[in-house]
Amino acid sequence: MNFTAKDVAELRAKTNAGMMDCKKALVECDGDFEKATVWLREKGIAAASKKQSRIASEGIVTSYIHMGGKIGVLLEINCETDFVAKTDAFKEIGHDVALQIAASAPKYVRIEEVPVEELDKEKEILKNQALNEGKPAQIIDKMVEGRVKKFYQEVCLLEQSFVKDPSMTITQYINEKILQIGEKISIRRFARFEMGEGLEKRQDDLASEVAKQMKGE
Repeated sequence: MNFTAKDVAELRAKTNAGMMDCKKALVECDGDFEKATVWLREKGIAAASKKQSRIASEGIVTSYIHMGGKIGVLLEINCETDFVAKTDAFKEIGHDVALQIAASAPKYVRIEEVPVEELDKEKEILKNQALNEGKPAQIIDKMVEGRVKKFYQEVCLLEQSFVKDPSMTITQYINEKILQIGEKISIRRFARFEMGEGLEKRQDDLASEVAKQMKGE
């Protein structure tokens, strides 16, 4: 065995997975801690996906205000039961997601919400960028595909890296929380307000400042 009981405990502390699952992960990954972490996340995705067909009509509307009132977020996040919706654990999930929205300024919850017109326009811009860079025609489509993925990571909440732990996406964070609370969690909608947005003013990168502060929370 290439790991100790301490390794199992540390893996459990990092992933919040069960003790036996952590032990199995380390066995499967020959004691490699990082591979075991990935293995557990992948297992979590599979387990969480089984709950996606359930109905999540309970939940909370929560808010987050930052920078002395400069940025505000309203978020509706759903679960399956009113009992879970009232727990501190679920409220913390809502707080973390609202915090993410404040810091990273997504426009949509998921990829499917991006309007076709906006996506087509973005693809055209990316294609022209590649052409202007003098890239060979045969690789432009692949380049655009890669840059579209980056575009999704910027504008879609579930595709973004979690501000508190950049090693995971918001989708992975939600999947881990689904396993912890045992219910489907669905981010339904949000609204983000930034003081003076759309008005002519001195340019401050508020989102960047929020992100820096979030990492310390």
